[in-house]
Amino acid sequence: MTPVVQLYTFRVILGIVAAAVSSTVAFLIGNVMDISALFNAFTVALVIYLVSYYIFKSMYKDKIEKQSKILSTAIGMYFFAWIAFFVLFFTVIHSLT
Repeated sequence: MTPVVQLYTFRVILGIVAAAVSSTVAFLIGNVMDISALFNAFTVALVIYLVSYYIFKSMYKDKIEKQSKILSTAIGMYFFAWIAFFVLFFTVIHSLT
């Protein structure tokens, strides 16, 4: 696999992991009917993405020519995977309680 494909795959998997973490945070901190739970969850997903950028930047600095490509690669799929799995995990957590 090329480094860009690896980065793409890692970001999609990381989006799913971020959804699990942020849905747990939203459940523990926020109220279901309050918009702050969604804002807290989105903030957690954004922080995870930014932390992953610095980790991937150190891993792929010699393998990818343009450093800005590390930031922008798979950003759409990260947040698409995050929102889809956030809804799934948040629904499952609320159905169990």
